Amino acid sequence: MSEFSKTVQLSVSGASARILPDGFSDRGYVLEIGGAEQSHVDLSDPSYIFYEYLRRIGNVIDVLAPAGETITAAHLGAGAFTLVRYIQATRPGSAQIAVDIERELPSLVMEYLPLPSGTNCQVIIDDARATTGELPARLGTEAVDAIILDIFSGWSAPEHLAEQSYYSEIKDVLAPGGALIVNVGDDAGLTFFTAQAQSLLNVYEHVWCLAPTDMLTGKNAGNLVLVATDQPLTDETRAHLLGAGPHPAAVLDTHEAQDLIEDLRA
Repeated sequence: MSEFSKTVQLSVSGASARILPDGFSDRGYVLEIGGAEQSHVDLSDPSYIFYEYLRRIGNVIDVLAPAGETITAAHLGAGAFTLVRYIQATRPGSAQIAVDIERELPSLVMEYLPLPSGTNCQVIIDDARATTGELPARLGTEAVDAIILDIFSGWSAPEHLAEQSYYSEIKDVLAPGGALIVNVGDDAGLTFFTAQAQSLLNVYEHVWCLAPTDMLTGKNAGNLVLVATDQPLTDETRAHLLGAGPHPAAVLDTHEAQDLIEDLRA
């Protein structure tokens, strides 16, 4: 396994990135960036998602279309292509794009953790916002079913990607019934999450929130998932998302998400 400890230097952030065995399985690997675990991949089962927030995103992808039906998806922040692999495993033949500003990162992942055979995923090395308007044309469609924004880590997030105006630009390329899915990592207090959730509510008709129940107190650091869409959260969809976990799980509709913002600001 020594080859998996190879380290590359990322040219934009200056951080180091490496892939290591996960230490608890024979075919699982972790992408580490700047000394922190960033992604997990199980080469024997690309439908398996280890990290809780990514599992919640996978659950949202599951309800965007009937099981097995292809979708178009754009991943803003490529990581180890965990969700690219998941979509290919659960919706074979889906057309996907992964955008990352760090040229060295996709190369490292592709070399040591190749994508499953048949995966249709373009890789773009660029700033996420700079490519957003081009996504439908690159995917050969009029609009995109799922856009996953997984770049944010509290207030250190790139400012131009956390602006309300950018959420409007993404809305312009989303398909009817599609969703912008945003992972928001934040510190206790959730001030960054609150700002992003409000910005999404200002732009989209419906915003759902998926999170561990203890994150809703605002007392803990962690990850919450926001889903911006033109679709209301139905009882059936909520029941599915709650049942899928990871547990203990909370799934908030638009009104509950607005109430959460107000509670966190109080």
